[in-house]
Amino acid sequence: MIFVTVGTHEQPFNRLIEEVDRLKKEGIITDEVFIQTGFSTYEPQYCDWKSIISYSEMEDHMANADIIITHGGPATFMGAIAKGKKPIVVPRLEKFGEHVNDHQIEFAIAVQNRLSTIFTVTDISELEALLKLDSDKFVVDNSKSYNSQFVDAFAGEVEELLRLK
Repeated sequence: MIFVTVGTHEQPFNRLIEEVDRLKKEGIITDEVFIQTGFSTYEPQYCDWKSIISYSEMEDHMANADIIITHGGPATFMGAIAKGKKPIVVPRLEKFGEHVNDHQIEFAIAVQNRLSTIFTVTDISELEALLKLDSDKFVVDNSKSYNSQFVDAFAGEVEELLRLK
């Protein structure tokens, strides 16, 4: 099952929903798909959907999904990672009227480059190729902790600040 969520931001995210619906229509996606559409104006024709879902519904969909496709909201994609999933992140973009700026793409690219725990889609046409990957590519090994990396990096920053004094 594929779970798609666009969050609860008030601007529509039709670009993502239309692309997933097209891929389902054309048979490129053969799995069952559920889309949380938020405030989008496009209503999917080939996928199950609901505009707003409860937190428990979101948790259930994430836990049961083989693939999670999400907007670039950090809380959402970090929630997927915490469940052992490597989500496909499609950041909302200002040029399409999906958000007020491009902070989602900037953050998602930084996370992908540093941690490799997400796939970031910078152009919607990349989504189809990602969905053709083997299912094992969408799993994160949560037994690997990033705590030591964080502590080491933080310690380096503190040392650098102390040198500047």
